[in-house]
Amino acid sequence: MPDLDENIAYWNKQFHWRYGGDEWSNWWGSPRAEWEATVFPRVAGYLPVFRIVEIAPGFGRWTEFLRDYADELIGVDVAKRCVKACRRRFRGDRRLRFAVNDGRTLPKVDARSADFVFSFDSLVHVEWDVMRSYVHEVARVLGDDGIAFLHHSNMAAYAAEEVGPKIPHWRSGSVSAEGVAVEAEPLGLNCFRQELLQWGDDNAFFSDAFTWITRAGSRHDREREVIVNDDFMQEAARALSSAGASV
Repeated sequence: MPDLDENIAYWNKQFHWRYGGDEWSNWWGSPRAEWEATVFPRVAGYLPVFRIVEIAPGFGRWTEFLRDYADELIGVDVAKRCVKACRRRFRGDRRLRFAVNDGRTLPKVDARSADFVFSFDSLVHVEWDVMRSYVHEVARVLGDDGIAFLHHSNMAAYAAEEVGPKIPHWRSGSVSAEGVAVEAEPLGLNCFRQELLQWGDDNAFFSDAFTWITRAGSRHDREREVIVNDDFMQEAARALSSAGASV
């Protein structure tokens, strides 16, 4: 995986952004289909809230839907190009603010002020140093009963010789669900639910993880549960089929 500086350069200057990132929802048929079939069902129980913090919104693929569930949304991205695009796309919505960050921290977000921290289909590409920093930032900004929902890599769960020279779908090789859970605990956080899943139909790895985080002792806190989901791509296929049938 590229390091942080290379990631910043790639998303700022090298990636074309021709379709605004919507093409990453093609397995579902559209961003809306992916939101309705995959993302929203996993977060609906924690929305609406007053303040959402979105890490790496890109061109606003998920911001478009998240903003319906908050009085205020702060989007933070390493790419100036993405922040500029979001400001342009959502210029009529004064509840939304966007800021460029250093790829590790959450500027403009006060301590214990976030009700919901969200990142989907972005942190899968960051290595452990960046992921660790964001876990620490979640500990700083999350409100007393707040929830973080983070989509990240799980490829560090596999030995390098098992994976081979190329990690599927540009995932990080140094991040795992277990690593995130272990890092969170001394910070007073609990990864109370983690879902391991296969992303794509070209590999047999549970390459990705969805992690739900809350403060220890919050009203959402409970014993950690790890779910191994081998039906994830079928979930996408059903959404695609349904979207096609409704056209």
